Amino acid sequence: MKRKLPTEFIEKYQKLLGTEKSQEFFDAIDGTSKKGFRLNPLKFDYQNVSYDLSHPIKGVDDAFYGNVSGYSSDWVGGYVYSQDPAAMYPAQIANVKPGDKVLDLCAAPGGKSTALAQHLTNQGILVANEISIKRANNLRENLERWGASNVLLTNETPENLAKVFPQFFTTIVVDAPCSGEGMFRKDPDAIQYWSQEYVLTCQARQKEILNEAVKMLEPNGKLIYSTCTFSPEEDEQIVEWLVENYGFEVQEIEKFEGMSRGKPDWTKSGLNAVENTGRFWFQNGVGEGQFVARLKNVKSERIQLPPSQSNKKAKKKKNLHDHGPEHLSKNERELVKQVLDNFMLPDSLKHWEDKALIRKDHVFVPVIDPGLVKNLRILSNGVELGLMKKNRFEPGHQLAEVLGQLPQEKVVELKDEAQYKAYLHGETIHSDSPYRGYVLVAFEDHIFSFGKLGNDHILKNYYPKGLRR
Repeated sequence: MKRKLPTEFIEKYQKLLGTEKSQEFFDAIDGTSKKGFRLNPLKFDYQNVSYDLSHPIKGVDDAFYGNVSGYSSDWVGGYVYSQDPAAMYPAQIANVKPGDKVLDLCAAPGGKSTALAQHLTNQGILVANEISIKRANNLRENLERWGASNVLLTNETPENLAKVFPQFFTTIVVDAPCSGEGMFRKDPDAIQYWSQEYVLTCQARQKEILNEAVKMLEPNGKLIYSTCTFSPEEDEQIVEWLVENYGFEVQEIEKFEGMSRGKPDWTKSGLNAVENTGRFWFQNGVGEGQFVARLKNVKSERIQLPPSQSNKKAKKKKNLHDHGPEHLSKNERELVKQVLDNFMLPDSLKHWEDKALIRKDHVFVPVIDPGLVKNLRILSNGVELGLMKKNRFEPGHQLAEVLGQLPQEKVVELKDEAQYKAYLHGETIHSDSPYRGYVLVAFEDHIFSFGKLGNDHILKNYYPKGLRR
């Protein structure tokens, strides 16, 4: 179908690209999208998936071209993540290492966060933030499925995060909200929202976000900036603004196949350093539109920041009603132990008895001291082990996905697709398994849930109601 592009958009890119190149660009908008997915190396036997792995996406770890079904056990068990191929590069160029402190500031739906988490290998801290609560809940589902145990998930403004994390992070990824020109092929509705005025509105918002992001980056830290638009105002000119206002150094990124370089003549000052950035155009044949840049905060020492001007009265009022998480009692630890002793625990949970906290019956192993982030809207902190219920402990869904990192013995394998679909729907299942009590539930060797088996051989369903279909 031929898409009708705004006249102002056509004229803009004819001027930027010239007649021949712009026509190639416009024709590519009517072309076919390419789908991609990534495997999850955090999971045990992670290459045991039902998808074709013969078409790798060059330059991205464990990434392949192909389409993924949201009903497959590979997806439900967190073995694969469906993602636009071009959108995989921002997390790839971040080059995060185990032990780093990483912030994904605009994280939903989770493609970049899951990639960052796999490179951290459960070591260090990943703060995944999303300002929209609806999108943040979707982000939470995707991160839980991925099975990482070192994630703090927040639903906050950049301004509030900056008050809590001054000069804290070694790497910050800002996949900024933008005018979405790179989505024109995938989402034709994006064309209807486009205008040059909207481009400039997005540019102003990007600067606001980056102003706060810069406050959270440690000296010599890395800032990854990306958008899914082609607009120079939101791409090269934002990089130019970061260099001029904060003294950032634009680091050269690898020349990936299908990637073009940034354009110095699209900046106001002719900044040559933007040649180190990358552009993925529709006609490059990788995926949808993407701009990527890696910048270094070349400040050599920390600066003294003013103390946070938070509302003391509001904090005092909050503390009257919320005493915060507490350590488990001896009896509570024993109840949790009775369940966890049946399973192989990854290294991040092996010393859970020393770390676990309880708040409003939720038992969790935090990745960061709750006292440090008590004034933020937290959706999850580390791994929720489960719920304390009337002198018993019920393991949680996130724990099931985390336990999928290792081979487990106490597992009920659903025998066919009919049973699998019934379990996803929330139904109980008859099982001849010799196990009793809490068990992990798997299909095609992919662990995706807890269940509970009684002497009647009925597997009680613990798949979360909000995920059932």
